[in-house]
Amino acid sequence: MDIKLNPNELIKADSSYLRGTLRESMSDQASGALSPDDAQISKFHGFYQQDDRDRRLERRQQFLEPDYNFMLRARLPGGVCSPRQWLAIDAVGRELGNGSIRLTTRQTFQYHGILKRNLKPLIQRINRVMIDSIGGCGDVNRNVLCNPNPVSSALHAEVYGWARRISEHLLPKTRAYHEIWLDGEPVAGTESEPIYGETYLPRKFKTAIAIPPHNDVDVYTNDLGFIAIAEGDELLGFNVLAGGGMGVTHDDSATFPRLADELGFIPPQQTLAVAEAVVSVQRDFGDRVSRRHARLKYTVERMGLPTFITEVERRAGVRFKPSRRVRFTSQGDRYGWVKDERGRWHLTLYVENGRVADTPDASLMGGLREIAGIHQGDFRITPSQNLIVAGAPEAQKATIEGIARRHGLLAEGRSPTRLASIACVALPTCPQAMAEAERYFPDLLQTIEAMADRHGIDRQAIVIRMTGCPNGCARPYVAEIGLVGKGPGRYNLQLGGDGVGLRLNRLYRKNLNKRELLRTLDELFRIYAGERLPQERFGDFTVRCGLVKPVIDPAEDYHEFP
Repeated sequence: MDIKLNPNELIKADSSYLRGTLRESMSDQASGALSPDDAQISKFHGFYQQDDRDRRLERRQQFLEPDYNFMLRARLPGGVCSPRQWLAIDAVGRELGNGSIRLTTRQTFQYHGILKRNLKPLIQRINRVMIDSIGGCGDVNRNVLCNPNPVSSALHAEVYGWARRISEHLLPKTRAYHEIWLDGEPVAGTESEPIYGETYLPRKFKTAIAIPPHNDVDVYTNDLGFIAIAEGDELLGFNVLAGGGMGVTHDDSATFPRLADELGFIPPQQTLAVAEAVVSVQRDFGDRVSRRHARLKYTVERMGLPTFITEVERRAGVRFKPSRRVRFTSQGDRYGWVKDERGRWHLTLYVENGRVADTPDASLMGGLREIAGIHQGDFRITPSQNLIVAGAPEAQKATIEGIARRHGLLAEGRSPTRLASIACVALPTCPQAMAEAERYFPDLLQTIEAMADRHGIDRQAIVIRMTGCPNGCARPYVAEIGLVGKGPGRYNLQLGGDGVGLRLNRLYRKNLNKRELLRTLDELFRIYAGERLPQERFGDFTVRCGLVKPVIDPAEDYHEFP
């Protein structure tokens, strides 16, 4: 019996290594959209076709096509860019996007509201400052995360170097991007993808590197993870992880979030071979029929961990050693100034939900532009959607801090819970969104903060993450409180993360409207305030008291409901 492949597989196979008919779609001025097949291929080039969902009904009533525009996500390994690059990022966002920059949970930036005619000029302008969007989206390895805020700068520099090497090694080798967007010469003769093959991966693939004790990259939620093992500043190697992933489909027990398994320890020189081997196993064994089951986490479940490890070892030509013991103590960012061993200073700024814009309340865009004009170090985007002004000399500290304070970029005056929490974009642009996230989350947090203050728990940070759909872009399934969009104004309430990113949470209440959600949280806070142990986190409390059971095997027990 023939197996029916997912239609995306046929689109990729017929795309001539990601060229498709993008040139023709881009030259069609009769529509603001791409052809359906090209809309799929464009993701590999770093951008998604979207439309303003707030205007859908109005446009339909006027017999107009949807208000099409595009979101472009850059490739920026480890989230590091220079002040010169930031100034270019800023100018492009103001002139060719919707006037803002969105810092993402994948430690890069993206633009929204790009018109079709502006796509090529935008890509060319960021390329002039050595930034591209190859593999920003699509069924390939995406932006590689790396711990952004060093305590030991020498170790961080070495680990960041590996993040860059992994990113470059796993890039698609097709010249389609350069031909279409940068006017490069067409390839003469045959072309190949030595790692991906002509149909690339079955689904997206995410990689991260963590430096203990900080799990700011949520390393266990990635398809492929590396945990740096060091003695002092000496990098000994990495614990390798595989099989993490956040996406779920509502009410489908065959889908589930999953934390990555440990494969073992390797010395640094084996890193690229192991990364390629994991990718190639997913290429050859991943599900190409159902995209719901196409992530690496399901491949590991299907193969079984011992078989998966053996296959990776065979392909990489390595033998894993036992994983080294590690300890993580935090999941989010460390705000304020941090001094490194070379005497340089790093200031973590607060950017609510990653949205860099100038508003009547705070001129974040203008403030960062002013800092970039004088800064002598670099900028680092964090996986919690914030920005670090890194590598500043002592003499510039006061000036940079003054600019940041004047433009509303400091964490001062924000509650511990607000500083620990994030939300995805959701409406009006994300086509997957079922409910609000970024636009609603700040007001929701204000109500939650008042509630926490009333119960006397306002000094305790609670990691809260909100997404407009169950795909999990803001990693809600490892939050102490996860709020996952179920429909307009309705959310599933997840409880039980540990605040460090080492434990999945679990569904506690389904399909709550906003009033029901707040009433439920108020009661939970009341119980927590009265019955918690000294220093006990909210997520730990919900598990200890039996409000939710810990997830032991997500394939078997994740969907157990109270």
